[in-house]
Amino acid sequence: MPALRDSNLEKLGESEFDVLVIGGGINGAVAAASLAGRGVRVALIDSRDFAGGVSSNSSNLAWGGIKYLESGELFLVDKLCRSRNKLMDAYPSTVKEIRFLTTIQKGFRVWSFFVYLGALLYWVMGRFATKPPRFMTGRRIEATEPIINTANAAGGLEYSDCYLYDNDARFVWNFIRRSLNYGCIAANYVTSEDLTFDGERWLCRARDVIAGTHFTIRARAVINACGPEVDAVNASSDTVTTHHHLLSKGVHLVVDRITDNRRVLAFFASDGRLFFLIPMGPKTCIGTTDTQVASPDVGVTDEDRDFILDNVNALLDVEPKLTRGDIIAERVGVRPLVTEGDSGVADWVQLSRKHVIEVDRSRRHLSIFGGKLTDCLNVGDEVADWVKRLGIDVPQPDNRWYGEPGRELKEEFMLQARLMGLDALTHPSSSEPLSERFWRRYGETAFGLLERIREDESQAELLIENAEYTRGEIKLAARREMIVKLEDFMRRRSKIELVVRNEKIADSPGLREACEILFPGEAEERLREYLAGLSG
Repeated sequence: MPALRDSNLEKLGESEFDVLVIGGGINGAVAAASLAGRGVRVALIDSRDFAGGVSSNSSNLAWGGIKYLESGELFLVDKLCRSRNKLMDAYPSTVKEIRFLTTIQKGFRVWSFFVYLGALLYWVMGRFATKPPRFMTGRRIEATEPIINTANAAGGLEYSDCYLYDNDARFVWNFIRRSLNYGCIAANYVTSEDLTFDGERWLCRARDVIAGTHFTIRARAVINACGPEVDAVNASSDTVTTHHHLLSKGVHLVVDRITDNRRVLAFFASDGRLFFLIPMGPKTCIGTTDTQVASPDVGVTDEDRDFILDNVNALLDVEPKLTRGDIIAERVGVRPLVTEGDSGVADWVQLSRKHVIEVDRSRRHLSIFGGKLTDCLNVGDEVADWVKRLGIDVPQPDNRWYGEPGRELKEEFMLQARLMGLDALTHPSSSEPLSERFWRRYGETAFGLLERIREDESQAELLIENAEYTRGEIKLAARREMIVKLEDFMRRRSKIELVVRNEKIADSPGLREACEILFPGEAEERLREYLAGLSG
């Protein structure tokens, strides 16, 4: 097991904390980073890997919620636009503007020019932080993106929003890593089996899922950030809330790159929902579906695959047509949608991705409902405000707990990388210089990568073809990223499993070396475990 995780497991059972965060998705990650960054003593556990659920199965977009204009939720759109702009400013290397090309079919419920007027309003509400939208005729759409089938197009528009340059799980992990830097004690694969309040503090009987051992975590306050499982965790601790979740399953399929133009193609699918083709490095991510489900334990069905493939084949002039054999990877998760009451009845298609923090003041218990990547910084700030109001000391209330390092530090890194020739070094699967990729993923920690490459140039070599991860990065991950299973690295700390076919991963000669780096002494066992999962 990673030394960092082993050390943290010991500390979880030995110390008493101000706050215990249960759940290491985006809500739990920003809660921990916000509190630890302000000097609060924080523990964080997750029953799976960090970002192991819905936070690693999103559309990889940070957008202001343009679709909520149609339902009149102007306050929510305004809030999400401000949140998106805040993310753009804080993470300029990670959260980047991208153009969306939306095609409106004839007979759509709203006139295409009216949709364009909505995009203008959206741009205004976004404080002009992006390029302005433009209206497009069917002929202009065809000239701009010939792959779009414009036979039934009434018109369309181009507007801007943002996307995550790497992947959602990596974005979440960087908040976990930030919280660790501030002293948070976090561990993945630790589940809460019993959670009780004794009148003074919370006692969490926890189990290390890997070793099977038990220990008790003591904390003055608890934050339930378990995403789709918030209701179940609350029920286990006799916590009663007004808000609850309805769950919507979303599926994305990853295929070879459909168009070389770096823009998101947006349509309205046959069920009326927004449907995207999103660039993902050398691939394209297509989706999503919207199916109400009763449980967060979901999988991809043939019906899901056919819905996505049928829509993309109808909307694009792709020859030959896409089939199930073109699918490289699949992403499936559930959106936790907030509703009031416990009847389980609502117009769930109209439910937005807002978040609600419900607080039991007498027991110092917070439940985070809903939310999305775009709004994550607000969640972190609101959690810190609530913790302070519950009487817990927040020593550094004004500390900036998020964001990339400053421009001067980046310029120094880029200078050193340029003198080493890394600004001109790319790999076959990407035209992006290695220096830019290092900085975006690791910030100031990337200086250590430069040092390793100076000592040994082989640290800049790729281990797995088309994977965009070097030997030095894998060594860094082994030391700092709490990787327990090979899947943790292949699908969440990186996106290798999303852009490389399973059979190519299995046949890669570098996979074994990566295992030896990540799991010294256990490489064969971890490799067999991973390959069995791939084939299954």
